[in-house]
Amino acid sequence: MSTIDPLALAGAKAKGKRPWFIDPDSERLMNMLLVVIQELAVTRERMDTLERLLEQSGTLTRAQIETFAPTKDEADARGAWMQEYLARVFRILQQDREALANGTEQSSEDVAEELAQR
Repeated sequence: MSTIDPLALAGAKAKGKRPWFIDPDSERLMNMLLVVIQELAVTRERMDTLERLLEQSGTLTRAQIETFAPTKDEADARGAWMQEYLARVFRILQQDREALANGTEQSSEDVAEELAQR
């Protein structure tokens, strides 16, 4: 029987050169953020499971939590929450993209001048 080392697996790397889509520091930060987003989303789903099972029976076991399967309506509600959550997390990127597309993005000089006039 082999044992799995989660720390070793977490440090596993793909072979070959790493592609960078934005500057390396920003991409590293984005990747770290995505891991936190994923962990929070999983925590949210697990909490939803706990709440639903407690509401149904008043008590629960770890096995009930692990084997819980949401109904279609419950899965749809989770999916809607996930979409809203990701929209909030990535709101700044969406707003920047819209500003660039509309030509309404202000430079830092424009913002400074606007603040100085107040």
